[in-house]
Amino acid sequence: MSFYLGVDAGGTKTHALVSDADGRILGKGMAAGGNHQNGRDSARRNLDAAVSEALRQAGVERSALAHAYFGLAGADRQADLDILHPLLGSIGFAERYTVVCDTIIGLRAGTARPYGVSVICGTGVNCAGVSPSGDMYQCGGFSYMYGDFGGGGGLNVEVFRTVIRSWDGREGPTKLTPMLLEMLGYPTVEAMFHDYLDRSLGVPTDVVRLLFRAASEGDEAALRILTHQGEELALSVKAVIERLGMRKLPFDVVLAGSLLTRGDHGWISGPIAAMLRQTAPGASLVKLDVEPVVGALWGALEADRIDITPEMYRSMRQHREFDDIPIAPL
Repeated sequence: MSFYLGVDAGGTKTHALVSDADGRILGKGMAAGGNHQNGRDSARRNLDAAVSEALRQAGVERSALAHAYFGLAGADRQADLDILHPLLGSIGFAERYTVVCDTIIGLRAGTARPYGVSVICGTGVNCAGVSPSGDMYQCGGFSYMYGDFGGGGGLNVEVFRTVIRSWDGREGPTKLTPMLLEMLGYPTVEAMFHDYLDRSLGVPTDVVRLLFRAASEGDEAALRILTHQGEELALSVKAVIERLGMRKLPFDVVLAGSLLTRGDHGWISGPIAAMLRQTAPGASLVKLDVEPVVGALWGALEADRIDITPEMYRSMRQHREFDDIPIAPL
């Protein structure tokens, strides 16, 4: 019997699934973030923990895997792969495995077509596409300094600085102010301002959730920030479409990452949809409704020349949360 492993590792979590050749899930594992750019040792430890747990549940040894497919945040350049291949080797993967950027498994999980575009807005942002001929292009994923904007690790700062600017008179009042003070536990913005300066504190990523709360209440500052996030992502998607020559094709643009799939109510995705109507009218905007790790698992099966059947698609798409994916008896 052949077994397959799919892994999705982002900035905050790592998911792993083990299946048989029929796509039946035999084991799953979860750990904290597996992006090596946030620390190689922690990435190695978390990847190993998630994979080990999935294999343990399945009762499968690493040596029994026909193929493993890793969708890793931070697997962007050859320099990254030069780090990741030895890292994966150190946890028992010397052959029969594939490493791709996490945008690619998000795309694979979100569309039945072999080509399309995936855009991620989670802890960070990224965008990548695959053309019908198999060409691949990635735009972004390298931080603000290299052209990106936002994600949870950037919008949290936008919330904080907006509250500061409202307090010091550079912007008008915003509902983000009382929300942020309550979340961080300060009586006033002045107290927060000085404490953060005095102790060189960083803004928690969870602060980004306040944007969606405030936007739902019509807060202008929150709406402005979320719209700007959407406009920036639209520029990335457009760049990928044009680089791959896909303007006249029908294809899916898969929205992935928690800010797009769970928090957004059109504030971020709206500018992307508007761009597509002008740039690629045959494209469809699709919200990823399964965990991206499913795309990694399908990638592992396809690497071993196993076709993903309609029944396998239907079975996996019934379970949209990682915790809800059932484990089949071996």
